[in-house]
Amino acid sequence: MAVKSASRVLDVFELLAKNKNGLSVADISRDLNIPQSSTSNLVKTMHDSGYLTRDERNKYVLGVRLIQLGSVAMESFDIGVVAKPILQKLVEKVEETVFLAIRAQNEVVYILKIDSNQSVNTTAQPGYHRPLYNTGLGKAFLSKLPVMEQQEVLSGLELLPVTEYTITDKEILLKQLESFRQQGYAIDDEESEYGLYCIATTLSTVDKNIEAAISISGLKKRVLPQKERIVTELFKTAAEISSKLGGHSIF
Repeated sequence: MAVKSASRVLDVFELLAKNKNGLSVADISRDLNIPQSSTSNLVKTMHDSGYLTRDERNKYVLGVRLIQLGSVAMESFDIGVVAKPILQKLVEKVEETVFLAIRAQNEVVYILKIDSNQSVNTTAQPGYHRPLYNTGLGKAFLSKLPVMEQQEVLSGLELLPVTEYTITDKEILLKQLESFRQQGYAIDDEESEYGLYCIATTLSTVDKNIEAAISISGLKKRVLPQKERIVTELFKTAAEISSKLGGHSIF
């Protein structure tokens, strides 16, 4: 027999997962048909425990605690198991660092990192999370969103400069995202770390609630001369992983 309070917690998680821009207590109460007083107490408990976060609009979204738990769960999830041997082959071909990540609200969460024999130091590691707007992986996710949703997501973000090359003008970023959407991949040109150039593209999975992407990252002076070959290998790898995950190839 299901425990009512536990079922309600799960219902809140599912509801917020489908409403990435957040919901108020009144919204949650209405959508789940739960009395507002009960909803308020439930949401407060989940918020105080770190499972929900409240934004400046007083709307609730899934919290950092879930990202931390999710990154651990993802280590044993099929996407990591399926992708790792395929990504290892990619590393051997391009001889640069390769990443697998998922989107969690307005952040990128790194699931897998495979180094090459000439990998460079980077702060990105499995379990770490970064903003969407200044990473190749994050911009790959953003480029797949309809323009209105892009604008909604970006409206809730402050585009802070991480390096002098970080794009902090939302209109410029939106134009760049449209270009990325058309070409099928996104880049990070020293926008998150000096000296590093990243090329990223999204994966297609059978579960559309899971947004995943892969990237190749290395020293700009090494990556740029072989960019065309890297993009080709990236697309081939993304198509292979997507096929294994039951998604459809878009490459």
